[in-house]
Amino acid sequence: MPASSSSTSPSAITSRLRAAGCVFAEDEARLLISAAQTPAELAAMVDRRVAGLPLEHVLGWAEFCGLRIAVDPGVFVPRRRTEFLVRQATALTRPGSVVVDLCCGSGALGAAVAAAQGQIELHAADIDPAAVACARRNVAAAGGHVYEGDLYQPLPATLRGRVDVLLANVPYVPTGEVGLLPAEARVHEARAALDGGADGLDVLRRVASAAPRWLAPGGHLLTETSERQAPEAVEVITRSGLITRVARSGELDALVVIGAQLTLA
Repeated sequence: MPASSSSTSPSAITSRLRAAGCVFAEDEARLLISAAQTPAELAAMVDRRVAGLPLEHVLGWAEFCGLRIAVDPGVFVPRRRTEFLVRQATALTRPGSVVVDLCCGSGALGAAVAAAQGQIELHAADIDPAAVACARRNVAAAGGHVYEGDLYQPLPATLRGRVDVLLANVPYVPTGEVGLLPAEARVHEARAALDGGADGLDVLRRVASAAPRWLAPGGHLLTETSERQAPEAVEVITRSGLITRVARSGELDALVVIGAQLTLA
């Protein structure tokens, strides 16, 4: 039975979304209406959103750094605060830079750096097959390569010692706090993209310990973390032998730890 025009009117959709707790109900209604091809499809999309599916999973894309990033169900949705990490990374790249995006999820970070900087050699990796499929679509325009596997394991050995910028937006939510996350993340995103172990820094420790072997002289490792975890994250990266600093954005409520490989004399 086709959806009635009254049930798919902008006002009716906005009312349903607002009743479901969507803070930006009018904006979401406009996006859903523009994305749907038929009234029946629109009704189904609204139903999925009202049921709690993240808007980005309903639409099939997320806006990130001015790009439309494909995001399939179950794949981690890039957060706006992570645009600050992209800005920091872009400032450290130049044409021809080798950029690696570990724990890449949808590939949003690598795609955004490539779009901002132009000609870079882009590689990305994730352990989640659904994320890898998304990332391959998102980095195609940049000629990027995406590998499926655990952290550095699937990367070509030829990248060792050549990486200029290593993006590592690793999961950093402590295991005991995953259950406190909003349902959109807790229920609809892969746990592996959220859970960072007992103190939230287990994956970062693994990334940092191997980073010096992959970074080029003068190369940089960048990772996002919370204000509370920042001192320990700095210590983790410093212990790996990198020179560490912290960048903050009050506007985006974001904190990025940056480790630099020493330049050869």
